[in-house]
Amino acid sequence: MALFYLWLCSTPRTGNLQFATSAVSAPASSPNLVFTTDLPTSVSEADVVLIAVNTPTKSHGRGAGEATDMAAFEVVTELVSRHANPGTIIVEKSTVPCRTAKLLAIHRPGVHFDVLSNPEFLAAGTAVADLLHADRILIGSSNTPSGHRAAAALASVYASWIPQSRIITTNVFSSELAKLVANAMLAQRISSINSIAAVCDETGADVDEVARAIGADPRIGRQFLRAGIGFGGSCFKKDVLSLVYLAETLVLPEVADYWRAVIAMNEFARNRFVSRVIKGLNNTLAGKKVTVLGYAFKKDTNDTRESPALDIIRSLAEEGPKEIAIFDPLCIPAQIMDEVSGFAGLRALQSRGGRVAVYADAYAACQGSHAVLITTEFDEFKNTPSERTLEHL
Repeated sequence: MALFYLWLCSTPRTGNLQFATSAVSAPASSPNLVFTTDLPTSVSEADVVLIAVNTPTKSHGRGAGEATDMAAFEVVTELVSRHANPGTIIVEKSTVPCRTAKLLAIHRPGVHFDVLSNPEFLAAGTAVADLLHADRILIGSSNTPSGHRAAAALASVYASWIPQSRIITTNVFSSELAKLVANAMLAQRISSINSIAAVCDETGADVDEVARAIGADPRIGRQFLRAGIGFGGSCFKKDVLSLVYLAETLVLPEVADYWRAVIAMNEFARNRFVSRVIKGLNNTLAGKKVTVLGYAFKKDTNDTRESPALDIIRSLAEEGPKEIAIFDPLCIPAQIMDEVSGFAGLRALQSRGGRVAVYADAYAACQGSHAVLITTEFDEFKNTPSERTLEHL
């Protein structure tokens, strides 16, 4: 068992580069942050238990490719239910299918726990700021006196820095579903503007101007209306697919088809991007170098899960270029090569004398390229009059 403690203690004050002649001492505070692998003891002593485990998309079995893989969640909830005292508040932080809360009673029949849903709405790269300045805190509980008391107890934790007006309480199933729907709606906006981008290319309209015009409508807003290569990351696709699977299990095929189209449009945006690159290079990449700037799915992170760049690199490799050069300011080069090496197209590319190379410098990656593709919107890839631009290479 490993235990780590965070202590708050006093230190001597300094002034004019010298220690003060006297120091004010204060008693050491008790540790309030403990890391442990002793789950039974920790859970048995807890008043509130937060469950925040990974819930990816199932890769095999019934519902593979759409349903949520609840294996890790099941293991943890079984252990928590076994060791928690009656009346313990159990909080779902993981993104779970709607009606998951009722499953907790199965593990220990006859023992009452207050189950709350408290999903997080934190974005990669800005998670701490999103928590400190949350636009809403969502707490779902059962519609019982005990459930309301549990929700009030959890709300009091957030109330120390979140205004009461931003703490939303609902029934537990509404909270579970709201997390899925929030991500699905954001993904839908990205797919919607990308569909309009295709129309703009055929008509001569400017998608940025269209987005600015419609974003001025307060009923629509400006967020998530930037056309591009589609969304990536560990949340949007997973949660849209989970919503698809939920609709299918509820025998709502039209609803399932609607949300499945959001995923199809996202794939269309990536395929269309690659097609435009190939068309711009006279429909052949043979003997040419193509540079990909950005590998993470989002700027200011090194998160490569469901990265659009990987799909684009995979498609480019099938065209047999001389070189695919990759640069990302935050991702570890060895990690990029490990992930890229996992698809068969690379072996086929190498058999034709081509290669994929990861660079430590953006300008070196772009040197001699026939095309430079910006696949992650890092600020350093933007051109300004004062910067050395890639056109000068």
